[in-house]
Amino acid sequence: MENKHSKGAYTLIGEGSVIEGEITVPHPVRIDGTLKGKLETTEMLTLGSTGVIEADVIAKSAIVGGKIIGNLVAEDRVELESRASLIGDLKARDLVINEGAVFHGNCEMDNGKSEKV
Repeated sequence: MENKHSKGAYTLIGEGSVIEGEITVPHPVRIDGTLKGKLETTEMLTLGSTGVIEADVIAKSAIVGGKIIGNLVAEDRVELESRASLIGDLKARDLVINEGAVFHGNCEMDNGKSEKV
């Protein structure tokens, strides 16, 4: 069933592929290969277990199963799966780190509400 609000098909970087440069897409992205440079999407980023990103990433949300070396900024949720590795700073509203995931960096979470301490 086609979604009337769909902005296009997925962008897929398959296993064994190596892309260098800046990628900006208005739809979901799945990476099972390697990306070096910069990635920006207004939708979901899915990084498969064989995927490697050596770049700064901006996405609406992200599911990370592979390795990111760079900063990750997500408007909504980030999930680091059990085999994930994130070496860099992270900014997101919600964060899930599954057992076995590796995260080295600083984390900033903003739920949009001002809380007084």
